[in-house]
Amino acid sequence: MARLKTQVVIIGGGPSGLLLSQLLDLKGIDSVLLEKHSRDHVLARIRAGVLEHGFTELMREAGCGSRMDREGEIHTGFFIAHNQIKDRIDLSGLTGGRTVMVYGQTELTRDLYSARDARNGKVFHQAAAVTPHAISGPTPYLTWQDTKGAAHRVDCDYIIGADGFHGVSRAAIPKDRIRTFEKTYPFGWLGVLSRTKPASPELIYARHARGFALCSLRSQVLSRYYIQVPLSDSVADWSDQAFWNELRRRLPVDVAGALQTGPSIEKSIAPLRSFVAEPMRYGTLFLAGDAAHIVPPTGARGLNSAASDIHYLYHALCDHYLQGDDRGLDSYSDRALARVWKAQRFSWWMTSLLHRFPDNSPYEQHLQQTELDYLLSSKAARTTLAENYVGLPY
Repeated sequence: MARLKTQVVIIGGGPSGLLLSQLLDLKGIDSVLLEKHSRDHVLARIRAGVLEHGFTELMREAGCGSRMDREGEIHTGFFIAHNQIKDRIDLSGLTGGRTVMVYGQTELTRDLYSARDARNGKVFHQAAAVTPHAISGPTPYLTWQDTKGAAHRVDCDYIIGADGFHGVSRAAIPKDRIRTFEKTYPFGWLGVLSRTKPASPELIYARHARGFALCSLRSQVLSRYYIQVPLSDSVADWSDQAFWNELRRRLPVDVAGALQTGPSIEKSIAPLRSFVAEPMRYGTLFLAGDAAHIVPPTGARGLNSAASDIHYLYHALCDHYLQGDDRGLDSYSDRALARVWKAQRFSWWMTSLLHRFPDNSPYEQHLQQTELDYLLSSKAARTTLAENYVGLPY
């Protein structure tokens, strides 16, 4: 069995794991990253594209922000469409100049891979049967197999589980030492990616009697659109033309009339759910990102919540290795969860505000409309929305 030794092992080669390994490397802290899929598979994932201020600062600190700053789009606001009206939420004006960056997760991940390659980062793809061992004690290690079936072992000080909801990290924690909270919504998002000019220079969140819709973008030539659909629907139920027709029905007439359509590059349905696991640490194993929490995509908090976990872990590990200070590691779970639950609240609120819930009573429908009316008539309410959307402080 081939054997390695490092300081930190990171399970999961998505943007969170790559970002943490890059940040640690720049501080002289050694890490090994294990990813069960190929690099091509990771880069083929279509994910979020709205980055809050804190995430962009982490990318710059990691030396990975130059292309993001050059090609990404700064958004100072977004629209809420309803009853043939578009009301703009002025993010910058309501938060003292704070904004968000629109930059596709695929490009962000590509930048992180390039940075790890440039520093000869130890990133192992197609790592099978990854198994954490002895995580309750001071000498944890992992075993895994490469593509040829050869066995490997990595000894380390700490294990970071950034391997998603279905990964091995959370499952390695004894069931009586972790508590989970979950909410499943009665609908999903049908998403289409197309090489078309975006419907709007800023995102449009549309509330409609037929269901929610979102006009988003990855660039000025790449658009991402979503419509709310029943969980019983499948991608096969929706031709491109059927999707475009339904999207138009849910948008204001002026937006629908100018909408450019084309063949879908990617089409998928994502169920909406909320999930939190507590605590986010067990012994020498720390959870981050989707391994510990999931939010509906309505408020663009998923990737950004993972980034806040990485912020806390990065600084805690630096304090441990560079200053001999373990307070950050000891408080990691509490600090991360405090921000996670705020992201949960915001995502739940945005989802509840903008979607059609099939079982809502007329009373609940009136309350939903009243909530929207209040939001759009109150600067204080819009400020709360804007503060959460651009990202709460770490």
